[in-house]
Amino acid sequence: MRKARILLVEDDRSLRTALRDNFEVEGFEVVTAADGRAAARAFRSGGFDLIVLDWMLPGRNGLDLLRDLRKDGDRTPVLMLTVRNEVPDRVLGLELGADDFLGKPFALQELLARVHALLRRRSGSSGIEEEAGAFRIGEVEIDLGAFRLRRGKEERRLSPKEARILAALHHRRGRVVSRAELLDRAWGSGIYVGPRTIDTHVLNLRKKLESLGADPALLETVHGVGYRLRP
Repeated sequence: MRKARILLVEDDRSLRTALRDNFEVEGFEVVTAADGRAAARAFRSGGFDLIVLDWMLPGRNGLDLLRDLRKDGDRTPVLMLTVRNEVPDRVLGLELGADDFLGKPFALQELLARVHALLRRRSGSSGIEEEAGAFRIGEVEIDLGAFRLRRGKEERRLSPKEARILAALHHRRGRVVSRAELLDRAWGSGIYVGPRTIDTHVLNLRKKLESLGADPALLETVHGVGYRLRP
């Protein structure tokens, strides 16, 4: 069985070495990069199952690298490591296509759990978003299998997590879907992700829908419970 291949982009030498060693103990093949330019060269070589990407890098920062990666159509899961853990920062990263965030400092066990969860999701790529297919919210066409929102000639990309959340809401349209169920759908069971992570993804989805002319209120918050996609 082929080892999962991880690109680790981290400028702190001691942290980069420690993470590389722990990833290798977990059975992963690891390629490392210490700055934005080296990371860009590694991106072009391709063949990665996961990218662990530090936000703050010398040369080019992690967000610029992520933007270029997604612009090229590369959907490799990206876990961002960052000291910038406020909601606007996470929203920006999600808009550019990050799949998950982990704030520094972090526990190694949590990092490994998130890495395993993202790799499980990648191996199960024919998920609920493909089953849900295409549907509409107002004038906006949603194609979950293609990770795309469209109205006329305008288009917005969906991250895999956003697509899974929308797919779960569409599957139960008109009914409330709890945060716990959305977390399970988007991240899988056995991994802890805080409820605020779901809230951030839903906020980002609302912004994308609104930018295409859909009523953001159609994606309704049911306080203390979860979310509902109105019929």
